[in-house]
Amino acid sequence: MAKLRGPHLHTPLTLLGSDRDALSRIDPAMIAPGEDARYLITRAGEAALDEGEDGSLRLALETEDPRRGAHEPLVLLGRRDGLRILGVEVTEPSAELDDPGRDLRDLRRVAEMLEPADSDLALTAVAMGAWHRSMRYCPLCGQGLEAEVGGWVLRCREDGSEHFPRTDAAVIMAVRDGEDRLLLARNANFRGRFHSVLAGFVEPGESLESAVAREVAEEVGLKVEEVEYVGSQPWPFPRSLMIGYRAWVPGAVELTLQEDEIAEARWFTREELAAALAAEEVELPNNASLGRALIDDWYGGPAEA
Repeated sequence: MAKLRGPHLHTPLTLLGSDRDALSRIDPAMIAPGEDARYLITRAGEAALDEGEDGSLRLALETEDPRRGAHEPLVLLGRRDGLRILGVEVTEPSAELDDPGRDLRDLRRVAEMLEPADSDLALTAVAMGAWHRSMRYCPLCGQGLEAEVGGWVLRCREDGSEHFPRTDAAVIMAVRDGEDRLLLARNANFRGRFHSVLAGFVEPGESLESAVAREVAEEVGLKVEEVEYVGSQPWPFPRSLMIGYRAWVPGAVELTLQEDEIAEARWFTREELAAALAAEEVELPNNASLGRALIDDWYGGPAEA
């Protein structure tokens, strides 16, 4: 496994070293049935899991191909212990496909409870499943697409064009002021007390650092003077890559909110955040998110009531 250098923040979804066996994807035999094949079932961000008696979770890898229709292509996720791991996105609920014994759980809520190797496979599976679910027809001519290269390429039956999985880059940043306070905001679409750091998608022709500065200026009216990259993690719900930064603005600055985007925002000292959490005035992101890692990084440890 490669080692990370620099000010990197680790989260349960920041993983290295998975054996994706990408060079084998061109071999059609890699997605053929066989004793060494194991199938991971996903559906709309959920993955099939087994729960142990102690409450621990692990991937539920099946030995039989569970597909019942042509719209469920296999995806070669990689290898584990000499086994081929194949992802299958179940697209429609049905009595046949929804085995009562299959436990499908929202990966956003349980990813941090999985071992890193399981989490890595599951994240890839739900990302690829979302892509296959949304890409049924060629965007150039409207004809049907066929999966190739272990499920990692879709080719148009009519014009032969190739289409590849899409990943949307998004920056997420812990903004601090001259008094080392942290800015937390509640997005207009967030539920109740949920607050987090700012984030936004990178625009075409834009650098990551420029995206940080632009998003902060647009959402809260602040001018970022300095940024520091701290790490990235996949967030395949459905297809994002989160790129994390620390960001600093000069002095103690007033906020000008983008009202259709930000419902409220305020600066917090560490003592103020602890008090707000204890009073249940603020709810933070879960431990699987890079946003929470950025908050805990500033706080100096887990920010808990």
